[in-house]
Amino acid sequence: MIPLYLASASARRKQLLAQLGYEFEQFSVDADESQLADEPVYAYVERLARLKAQSGVAMGYVDRPVLGSDTVVVIDEQALGKPKDIDDFRATMKRLSGRTHQVLTSVALATQKHVISTVVCTDVTFKTLTEDEIESYWQTNEPQDKAGGYGIQGLGGRFVTHISGSYFAVVGLPLYESEKLIQQFVAETA
Repeated sequence: MIPLYLASASARRKQLLAQLGYEFEQFSVDADESQLADEPVYAYVERLARLKAQSGVAMGYVDRPVLGSDTVVVIDEQALGKPKDIDDFRATMKRLSGRTHQVLTSVALATQKHVISTVVCTDVTFKTLTEDEIESYWQTNEPQDKAGGYGIQGLGGRFVTHISGSYFAVVGLPLYESEKLIQQFVAETA
């Protein structure tokens, strides 16, 4: 197994990458995560993962591949960011309530000479939420730093009635697809 760098401050991504058994060092990158005008959500999430991996290379992490990843929650073809405040959170939860949305997670690997990436799409269905459930969830402080305003691996998981796709992609790093991408990278750069 090749050693890696993880260009993410996420404790969840650190834990998931550790599950794959890779030796890695973690660091954070400062990247502009704004969606470009008219940028499709698939292209957006993939661009961010590649940007994070390539930013790590640009910062001097060059003696092993850099893994970057990004996750966006999408409904009606619109990416939902982290809630700005409680009103934004309420509006997001009302949009997700009783509906199926998509969670897109992209993973990218980069060195100075090579970059590859993939995007994983998972359908997530929420139960119909009450006003009290929305308010109570906000008070837990869990939604404040989560894309789409919830964490499936935490208290937000109680709203999920069905998923189709990769649970780990919704958490932040798809295990199967990440392993496959790393193996592809090794084969292409051997």
